[in-house]
Amino acid sequence: MTDTSTDAAPVAAPAPFLTAWFEILDSDEPNRILDLISDDFSLSILFSTGDGKATDFAGDRAALVGYLEQRERGTRTHHLLSATTLGQDELFLGEVRRGGVPEASFVAAGRVNENGRLQRLLIGRSSEIRFD
Repeated sequence: MTDTSTDAAPVAAPAPFLTAWFEILDSDEPNRILDLISDDFSLSILFSTGDGKATDFAGDRAALVGYLEQRERGTRTHHLLSATTLGQDELFLGEVRRGGVPEASFVAAGRVNENGRLQRLLIGRSSEIRFD
C-alpha cells in the first residue's frame, strides 16, 4: 500500500484503485465500493470452496450486491503481496487472512475507466496455493 515510515516520502501504491478497493472492502462500510463502479460494470468473483468446487458471482452491479450480502463482514482481511498497473488495468496478488492467519491466496484484475470508475473486475481465490 504506501510507505508510512518517517524516513521516506510516501510511495504510491502499485495498483492504487484495487488497493483502495480492498481497504474499503475490509472496512466497517464495505458497501462504499458500490460508489466506485461504472454504469457498465461487470465482474466475476470465483473462489474455491474446497474439494474441487467453486462459487462464482458473475454479472453486473446486482451480482456485486449479492456478493457483498453473503460475505462474513469483518472476519477476513486482504493483504497485498504484489501489484502493478498497466494503462487502465491493475493487477493485484494478495493473501486473505482470518484473524491474522493466512487462509487463501487471490488474484484480482481490474480495469478503471477514464472517469476513474471500475469497469471490469475479475477475482480468483483459492486456499490450495500460497505465494509466501
